[in-house]
Amino acid sequence: MNTILEVKGLNVNLSVPAGILRAVRNVSFSVRKGETFSLVGESGCGKTMTALSVMGLLPQSARRWAERIQFEDEDITNADDKRMTRIRGARMTMIFQEPMTSLDPCYTIGDQLEEVLLEHKKVSRREARERAIFLLEKVGITAAASRLKQYPHQLSGGLRQRVMIAMSLMCGPSLIIADEPTTALDVTIQAQILSLLVSVQKEYDTGMILITHDLGVVARTADRLAVMYCGQVVETGSVKEVFSQPLHPYTRGLMRCIPIPGKTRPGQRLETIPGIVPTPIGDLRGCAFRNRCALARPECAWGDVREVQLSPGRAYRCVLDLDDVVREDAA
Repeated sequence: MNTILEVKGLNVNLSVPAGILRAVRNVSFSVRKGETFSLVGESGCGKTMTALSVMGLLPQSARRWAERIQFEDEDITNADDKRMTRIRGARMTMIFQEPMTSLDPCYTIGDQLEEVLLEHKKVSRREARERAIFLLEKVGITAAASRLKQYPHQLSGGLRQRVMIAMSLMCGPSLIIADEPTTALDVTIQAQILSLLVSVQKEYDTGMILITHDLGVVARTADRLAVMYCGQVVETGSVKEVFSQPLHPYTRGLMRCIPIPGKTRPGQRLETIPGIVPTPIGDLRGCAFRNRCALARPECAWGDVREVQLSPGRAYRCVLDLDDVVREDAA
């Protein structure tokens, strides 16, 4: 499979009144053509900030640096706004968490869809309109031609999210970033949107980064994942590998919080991860999870915690050796 995005050593700092907030710390991952790669973790762990930094959409107070950000055949590590504007919306698109705040309430759905294609491709307005109708139908919106005249507030949350998916496909991108695309929707609509995303991605052979805190969503849709905690990637691997044998104590804690069909009894209390996520402000040393970890050792507080590489694409960041992990699981 061809790699369409490779991120190596990505860091993002934000200036806040309390000091320097280290939102993303030395994050590395890759996305291949036609696969779904998921960034998983609690709110505030740096998932969205990672995606925004790749898109070049960080706030002015942010400072980003990286060893390399390679998108297809282009190094965009230090790309300026003009260069990123040519890429965004055309070859790399983003579906945001809340479509009502992403769509402009002053313009019709048709105007906003057509603008994407007119901005990046040399086509007529009629061709742009035909493309918009085709994609609205593709994402399951009936009477697509009449919908073009409607405004965002006239559509339900599920329809607005379908419009966002259609908008992301207007120029036939190589990469779609979906930032918690089902958070504001009810359970039934969530399942429909996830199914739609997967089918569209497979049909167009598009790479996708799925940002979520829902491990159930990851299990149903993703091929590989990276678990993030306090701005760092603490574990990576295929969905099968990570779900069958989670290695980092944080990942194992997340797994134990999920009810298991056939094993979790009705009314049984689920496990929780004690404590709260530490603030990523100031000089961060050691493992950020150590104050919540039952297996913490004195060395967890020293310097940078090593990344243990088990195989290409399978790694975890911890002072525990694999033998320690296996013994802990057996216990």
